[in-house]
Amino acid sequence: MLDSKTRKFLSGKGQTLTPIFQVGKNALDGVITKEINDALEARELIKISVLKNCDFTAREILDELCEDLSADPVSCVGNKIVLYRRSSRKDVKHVL
Repeated sequence: MLDSKTRKFLSGKGQTLTPIFQVGKNALDGVITKEINDALEARELIKISVLKNCDFTAREILDELCEDLSADPVSCVGNKIVLYRRSSRKDVKHVL
């Protein structure tokens, strides 16, 4: 769990990111969840865009991803969400 100071720092970094995934009508199927998991392992901090045709809110998607992937929620503003999970790989330049 992130403390408020760390979350604020990561949120600032997340504002400059471009969303690398879009969640739409199919919501979170196994394929996109695995791809998001792989991206978290490679980057640690990622931004996701939730499309308007999605049946779930951005907050619901964020909560489900955090639970499924053991990630920490950083921010959920409008239809954009930012996730963080420390990578176990040694070749990754860690955000924190």
